[in-house]
Amino acid sequence: MSTPSFVLRFRFVGILTVVAVYVLILVGGIVRSTGSGMGCPDWPKCFGTWIPPTQVGQLPPNYKEVYTAQRVEKNKKLAAKLERMGFHQVAGDIFAHPTQYIETDFNPVKTWIEYVNRLVGALIGVFVFLTVVFALPYWKRDRVVFWLALASFLLTGIQGWLGSLVVSTNLLPVMVTIHMGLALVIVAMLIYAVERSQREYRTVERVRALPGLVGWLWVSALLTFVQIVLGTQVREEVDMVAFAANYLNRTEWVEQLGSIFKIHRTFSAVLLLLNVYIAYRLYLLPSKPLHRLATAVLACIGLEIVAGVTLAYFALPAIVQPVHLTVATLLFGSQFLALIAYRRATKLQQQASTPAVVA
Repeated sequence: MSTPSFVLRFRFVGILTVVAVYVLILVGGIVRSTGSGMGCPDWPKCFGTWIPPTQVGQLPPNYKEVYTAQRVEKNKKLAAKLERMGFHQVAGDIFAHPTQYIETDFNPVKTWIEYVNRLVGALIGVFVFLTVVFALPYWKRDRVVFWLALASFLLTGIQGWLGSLVVSTNLLPVMVTIHMGLALVIVAMLIYAVERSQREYRTVERVRALPGLVGWLWVSALLTFVQIVLGTQVREEVDMVAFAANYLNRTEWVEQLGSIFKIHRTFSAVLLLLNVYIAYRLYLLPSKPLHRLATAVLACIGLEIVAGVTLAYFALPAIVQPVHLTVATLLFGSQFLALIAYRRATKLQQQASTPAVVA
């Protein structure tokens, strides 16, 4: 059976969108590692314009006071809303953050790094909208695909709003963590939408279900999600240490990190053992696609270990930080794909093994 054109279009746009999200995660990591998060002190514009300046002379002499005042005023409104909603701790943290009233000096390189990050984010908004448009034919065929595409689009809008809060709160840790967690949710939804849209037109090797493997696959993906969130908190702690040290003596930063770093480091060993065990069980199955996914997971784990060791023992080189984050999200995506593929293959095997009921 030939694949209809609307299925191919949705697959193309869906994969393009997932790739773009990963590119945004990489660019976001570069923003953090270069300290460019406040390269644009306002949002959605950058220094009040859609095209950011290239020289400090293009800004008013008191630009730091102006943008600090704007951000503080916006945060007062945000804190008041959070208080009314019952999030007292988060509301208090906004103004307890030590950099709340500090405005970063203008740096054209950092400004344009952050500006490119925003452009990529806007492009993803367009791509996700197109996934909704190309998901319309699934309204009558498989509404789950359509709802996943629509939910991804709505969450992308929320993600953009959270991005504005990340800027206005001057990279408040809780905002950065939520921002990262939501990005992973969007990735998972898009991956599942694309995979589900192809089911009717793709041949899948049937495999027998191994006892408990679905559960282990779920645990692995969820623990990786938690590990990435812990990693963002470690990164936030690094920022605090760097700020306190006036960004000097980089070799001493790791020693000053607290318990979250130790938990994150120990947790990586748990994930290694768990994923090796899962990969071993997947290799026992007669399915090349599952073998490839198991290999992808192990490759990501290996790269993560190398990046993590490099960060811990070589003074947190900035070039490795975005790689570490991006590979972690690729690991999560590979695990989620393995879970979907395995469930699909075992479900087909169960259906084939069920005797037909004769009326």
